[in-house]
Amino acid sequence: MTSKWDGQPCPLCGEGTLRNGERHQRLEYRGRSHESMLQGAFCDHCGDGFPEHDAQEEAAWQAFRDRVDTQERAELARIRKKLKLTQQAAARLTGGGNNAFSRYERGEARPMSAVVNLFRLLDRHPELLKELGVDRSR
Repeated sequence: MTSKWDGQPCPLCGEGTLRNGERHQRLEYRGRSHESMLQGAFCDHCGDGFPEHDAQEEAAWQAFRDRVDTQERAELARIRKKLKLTQQAAARLTGGGNNAFSRYERGEARPMSAVVNLFRLLDRHPELLKELGVDRSR
């Protein structure tokens, strides 16, 4: 497929020429990678260019993000239960509102990476709860 950009001077760097081709793309989301191929016109000098919109790839990216979010929700719930914390106690630990963990676990909100990282650390070192002064009885 020939794009309108093929053979045109690169308007981005002014040094090269745009050529139709493919480029590997690696996107990061919440610490995980999604890889795909982009088609479009790319500069033979700077490598930048104009990728074509690909509805199928856009849907694959969204499905990838949804899978990561679902896995993260399940992981947080598993760790919280392993630590014998209520959702309210977990929210207090992370400085969130009373319903924060309920909303995370239902998928209504995404936790900050710091919350996920803290719970991953506590999953490996549950003894740190005591050091943090967490009362599991409430």
